[in-house]
Amino acid sequence: MTNRHIAASVTNLRLKFPDDPQLRFKDLSISFEKGEKVLLLGPSGCGKSTFLQVLSGLIPSSIEVPVKTEDIQLPQSWGYVFQDPDTQFCMPYVDEEIAFVLENLCVPRQEMPTRIKALLAEVGLTFDDLHTNIQTLSGGMKQRLAIASVLALEPDVLFLDEPTAMLDPEGSKSIWDTVKNVSDEKTLLIVEHKLEHVLDLVERIVLFNQNGEIIADGEKGYILTHYKSTLKEHGVWYPGVWEDYLRSRTKPLMNDPRAEIVFDLQGFQGLRKKDPAITVPSATITTGEWITITGANGAGKSTLLLSLMQFLKTKGTYTLFGNSVKKTRNVTEYLTFVFQNPEFQFVTNTVYDEVAYALRIEQMDEQFIEEKVNERLECFGLNGLRKHHPYQLSIGQKRRLSVAASIIKNPPVLLLDEPTFGQDSRNTFALLEMLEEYRVNGTTILMVTHDEEIVKHFATRVWKIDDGQLTSDYFNVEKELVNA
Repeated sequence: MTNRHIAASVTNLRLKFPDDPQLRFKDLSISFEKGEKVLLLGPSGCGKSTFLQVLSGLIPSSIEVPVKTEDIQLPQSWGYVFQDPDTQFCMPYVDEEIAFVLENLCVPRQEMPTRIKALLAEVGLTFDDLHTNIQTLSGGMKQRLAIASVLALEPDVLFLDEPTAMLDPEGSKSIWDTVKNVSDEKTLLIVEHKLEHVLDLVERIVLFNQNGEIIADGEKGYILTHYKSTLKEHGVWYPGVWEDYLRSRTKPLMNDPRAEIVFDLQGFQGLRKKDPAITVPSATITTGEWITITGANGAGKSTLLLSLMQFLKTKGTYTLFGNSVKKTRNVTEYLTFVFQNPEFQFVTNTVYDEVAYALRIEQMDEQFIEEKVNERLECFGLNGLRKHHPYQLSIGQKRRLSVAASIIKNPPVLLLDEPTFGQDSRNTFALLEMLEEYRVNGTTILMVTHDEEIVKHFATRVWKIDDGQLTSDYFNVEKELVNA
């Protein structure tokens, strides 16, 4: 019998992914009351996103995964914001995406332009032309659009799966302010790693372990106070986690590699449809630098990396290790790129083969490959997933896989586009420490990030991109002070 005071519930949930020998959510039972604001916490890959998909009915109705329950109550009116906004767009243009929702709600056509503009403004988006192709937007702008289209539904229950993962700090605050403003009567079930704007919104925290088992469920303050060691053990972000990490951090020994000019950019521009999309007036980068590239969503940070990789046409002076890039036959011999969306670079059908791919191209000895791949899988927490298809992984696991596969050959230069989004604290710190070890041994790193702690504690140099131009370039003296 349906309980009218319950927004969603499940009794004795069991779920099993293909090729996974273990059950997920073995006999899990939980309920959420109408109007509750609940935060689901747990390490990357523990099943938080899968759990939201079960409670919304996406699994198994739209995503075919074997599920067994004794009883399940799904919400009648709900909206879902995915980690990856590209997965939920139905239409190619901004106005059409929201109009599609409004049309299904029988909103009169003449009212749509005003409603569309209001919804976009609510999430901090404005366009000179509403009929803008969605694929021309930055990752953060896409995420805002996805949230706007869900808000158009005016749902009773909101499933929010890391809705600000790709947003800058200002954008994240804006989105959560928006959620607070529209959610008084709504039920919120939230998966989120960045907690600074979420904790004053939620009342209850449900904590999962790596196997998808509930190990704590209660009032927010109680969980954060009495389960701090558990949060730390399972790699869950919590207030003060950076301070705790820095106190125990061990810095790698410096090898003092010979400084060499890697990039020389003079009057450099990356072009989209023959128009400048990113401009670097003048910059020189040497070996062993870690440059964090910062700026608002849509400023041109990812475009800069794509231009350096020559995925976009460029003009101006661009030399790579002393040679004109136009005379360099294959820049991938020097540069390795990790996309913002990890799925863009997967080329095989298993996690193991994905990491081994670059080594097999070089026709290396299979025993050497096996040893190297096993080492990387263990290091990136992917060892138990070696037979899984890359698309079966969580966003955080996909991200770790894309980085593991990219750095398997110890490249001289790494270009990383938001490599830590969707990661728990344990995997974030492990990745950062590995990159720092690469850096002190001479690898040059250019990383797009919105994480101010990474900028503060790991960058040797900081670039700021504003409206398609490098406007600020300074050496990070603060890093040397805080790490002294």
